[in-house]
Amino acid sequence: MPDNTAEKIAMLRNIGISAHIDSGKTTLTERILFYARRIHAIHDVKGKDGVGATMDFMELEKERGITIQSAATHCSWGDHPINIIDTPGHVDFTIEVERALRVLDGAILVLCAVGGVQSQSVTVDRQMVRYRVPRIAFVNKCDRTGADPFRVARQLQDKLNQNPVLLQVPMGLERDHRGVIDLVSMKALTFEGEHGEELIESEIPAEFIDLARTKREEMLDAVSLFSNELTEAILAEEPISENMVHEAIRKGVLALGLTPVLMGSAYKNKGVQPLLDAVVKYLPSPLDVDNDAHDLDREEERVLLESASDRPLVMLAFKLEVSRYGQLTYVRIYQGSLNKGDAIVNTRTGKQVKAGRLVRMHADEMEEIDFATAGDIVALFGIDCASGDTFTDGRVRYAMTSMHVPAPVISLAVKPKDKKAEMNLGKALARFTKEDPTFKVYLDGETSETIICGMGELHLDVYVERMRREYNAEIETGMPKVAYRESPTRRVEFNYTHKKQTGGAGQFGRVAGILEPLSEGDFEFVNKVTGGAIPTEFIPSCEKGFRACLARGGFAGFPVVGVRITIDDGAAHSVDSSDMAFQHAAIGAFREAYRRAGPVLLEPIMRVVVETPSEFQGTVLGSLNQRRGIIMSTSEDGVFSAVEAEAPLSEMFGYSTVLRSSTQGKAEFTMEFSRYSLVPKSLAEEIIKKENANRK
Repeated sequence: MPDNTAEKIAMLRNIGISAHIDSGKTTLTERILFYARRIHAIHDVKGKDGVGATMDFMELEKERGITIQSAATHCSWGDHPINIIDTPGHVDFTIEVERALRVLDGAILVLCAVGGVQSQSVTVDRQMVRYRVPRIAFVNKCDRTGADPFRVARQLQDKLNQNPVLLQVPMGLERDHRGVIDLVSMKALTFEGEHGEELIESEIPAEFIDLARTKREEMLDAVSLFSNELTEAILAEEPISENMVHEAIRKGVLALGLTPVLMGSAYKNKGVQPLLDAVVKYLPSPLDVDNDAHDLDREEERVLLESASDRPLVMLAFKLEVSRYGQLTYVRIYQGSLNKGDAIVNTRTGKQVKAGRLVRMHADEMEEIDFATAGDIVALFGIDCASGDTFTDGRVRYAMTSMHVPAPVISLAVKPKDKKAEMNLGKALARFTKEDPTFKVYLDGETSETIICGMGELHLDVYVERMRREYNAEIETGMPKVAYRESPTRRVEFNYTHKKQTGGAGQFGRVAGILEPLSEGDFEFVNKVTGGAIPTEFIPSCEKGFRACLARGGFAGFPVVGVRITIDDGAAHSVDSSDMAFQHAAIGAFREAYRRAGPVLLEPIMRVVVETPSEFQGTVLGSLNQRRGIIMSTSEDGVFSAVEAEAPLSEMFGYSTVLRSSTQGKAEFTMEFSRYSLVPKSLAEEIIKKENANRK
């Protein structure tokens, strides 16, 4: 491989910006793009100037002031090219964060200096741990009343089990926030000019010198664990060079052993340039990260990929978007290189396609390129594939592990108002299900209704609004539906014979065994048939029959989970037994046994975290108790309280309105699926009655 290519890859940084809602991710990205000369004017997230932030380019994002889709962009800081993905903060759009972190090498975790480590910060951190993504923490909003970056650093340790190391301390907080003190160079940094573009280094003011010295000692103590050279220099009381400290920090970050903490105020244009310096100094290049794939020609043996341009091409499609120019497929190249017009092979389908147009994205704008190499994040046009597909150049058959996709927990019936809306709705649903793996659509066989499923009320709300705006589909929505499940509670034996004589060849099959509850997982099929009581070729037919019964249980008509079927005996007929006969026998056996297995109704339980000013804590606790919520923990942090609870999803509809009105709009909450749990008996009877009435 030519040296200059290796050098180029070593300079590249692929980073994501993740955080809790309203921590200032998009504002920070806007400033980064401005200082990197990618944009020439700064716009606000709320879009008061009618333009809105560059990365929030959807109309809905501008109106609501939230990020809905992750957006990719590209800029340079010095000699370092940087690919940035700005991700949403709402837990409903968690798949956007999930797929971004799957393909990134490093991340900036943005924290609010007032709110600190909030519930979604915990979820994002868990995702970073899942994909082993090294990170830098940026404590934003140091100019806000109640800002305390030192408390936020302590929370990083207590709540996220990280090893936070302060590389800066603030020069004044709240209204007096003037800049930061760099503990590595021991200089005061202030940001002058209309948009803070002039970074001024000066001596540390006398009133901050003691704090800076104390914090520098703590910082050197923490980072010296990653460098023997630095430890020796400290013990021998020799002068410590800045490079020595930078190298130790980088080692610690790459080993996931420490999290550098920087601070500032993106909105007031303070602290962004040093953050960019930290990104290029401490976060990994594609060469520093181990990525692997499975070799399909060698029984899925693990193969370590090399970030080298002369190796066989391997890339992962991590996000699809249907734009006005056709399907746009975002890919991350892990190995090899790609030229415009190259033939590429989809490992999942085996189909060969041509990479006709190759572009680099900047939010919703694009720049045509002819060539991309290992480490690049680019987009292809007109490639038919699914999210999570692996592409190669045909020389190898590798598949990369896809991202973790959480199951949807809430559903809504949608109905078009007229024929035109019906056609447009079909187009919209086809597009959205392809783009978003957490958005599912199915047709209810009983009611003939189109049902959409997603991660929460906001998630479905946004999609319904997008159907109206982007596809002009006038639709009516039904009541949100909860994804109930049912499950057996007792172990029962079954012995069922399916016999049918219709003149000519009949049908015959007998299956016997045990149906019992399964503590983990949805379904398990165990074959213990001996002596050929059921011929081997009919065992899959039995399993198919049992699986067919899981979609609708005989208790309340909901999907069945937590069931293990063991077959240990049966009988077959030399003429009348067939694949269909054993499927029917299994269906009959399941129905007959399931009724006796004491089936119960289960409901999705959500983990709810409410963050509220302490004065409303009692109100919040009361509102959760009324919704059958079980309080797991409460913590108070000065003026703010966080209440963590588990509550049934069915009780949480419309909670955001209730919470806003009872706390003067000051509290916010996040909700994510936790587990399934038993529905109280009296409620279960009501639900079943209602369900049966709907089906009639």
